[in-house]
Amino acid sequence: MSKKEDKPAVVPEVDDDEPDEWDKRIFSTGCAVEQDKMNDCYFTKKDWRLCKDETRRQALSAREDPTTYHPRHTITMASSHMRRSLRLLESTSFTRLPSRLTSRSTTQHILALTRSITTNNNPATRTAPKTPIPSTPTLPAKPSTSSSTAPASTPTTDDRTARILAPTPTHQTTTNISKTGLADAPLSPDSPPEEKIDWTRSFHGLSAAPFPKEVADILLAEVDPEEVEIKPDGILYLPEIKYRRILNRAFGPGGWGLVPRSESIVTPRTVTREYALVCNGRLVSVARGEQDYFTPDGIPTATEGCRSNALVRCCKDLGIASELWDPRWIRKFKAQYTREAFVEHVVNKKRTKIWVRKDDQVSYPWKETGTK
Repeated sequence: MSKKEDKPAVVPEVDDDEPDEWDKRIFSTGCAVEQDKMNDCYFTKKDWRLCKDETRRQALSAREDPTTYHPRHTITMASSHMRRSLRLLESTSFTRLPSRLTSRSTTQHILALTRSITTNNNPATRTAPKTPIPSTPTLPAKPSTSSSTAPASTPTTDDRTARILAPTPTHQTTTNISKTGLADAPLSPDSPPEEKIDWTRSFHGLSAAPFPKEVADILLAEVDPEEVEIKPDGILYLPEIKYRRILNRAFGPGGWGLVPRSESIVTPRTVTREYALVCNGRLVSVARGEQDYFTPDGIPTATEGCRSNALVRCCKDLGIASELWDPRWIRKFKAQYTREAFVEHVVNKKRTKIWVRKDDQVSYPWKETGTK
């Protein structure tokens, strides 16, 4: 065999930090602190006998002076208490909680336990004289006006921790306007002056006196048949702008107005709100307007249509276009100014019958067929 083969293979040293049997024996007997002191002394003086005498002298001086504080001993005891706490926490019901809450509560418990152990094991802290409590309570000194105080709205660490540890809400955090409405109720003044009138609640001037004859003639004038329109299903109506023109002729621009009397109510398909018509500083009529919508994006437009519908209903009390609610007048108007036409839908080819004025043509998306 060659010389190279005679040499045994070099085994690399493994840096093992795990305690061996000797370490376990020392830790079990409670002599770990003394052994650490002996090791430190040996590396300094290289003599076990001198180190043994020095360790004995330190032990005697510690017994004579109880205020001596050993940081290494305190940290070792704290670490042992932490290990016991971890074993207890593993066996308790904290492990059944979610990992996020368990980790925070465990860490806070261990830190508090470590601080209490360090404080209790410090002889200087135990023997320090306690501050005497005064027999009469003293009021805190008032802060000077020149000193700036921190704003109350500044978030603290405790507030952030409470928000983090708060449970996840199980209910909806945003409001559903189809159930709660738009929350646009009219504002009520705290102390309204006597000369001002709160039209959201007042009925001031209702039926106090009739309007002048020239105003009544404009309001009660017969509707012009040329201004009346008809829907495809046969319902007659006067465009909403025509009602506004009649009011402007009777009271003048700015002499009348609509006042909301309630907040908007939004249902899954309809928006409704109550309005009051005020003319020349007098309440004339109260009516509820309504308007349908098909998508949530159409709610703003529906609120405006609701206002226009309320105006038309309020004008009934003033006699404006009252013929449109007279069945005999409606039948006479249809026979004289309207006709029925059979049409076909351009897109889906559906055939039906609609109403149109005699002087109008069938418009898109309908196409007149002339036969059933």
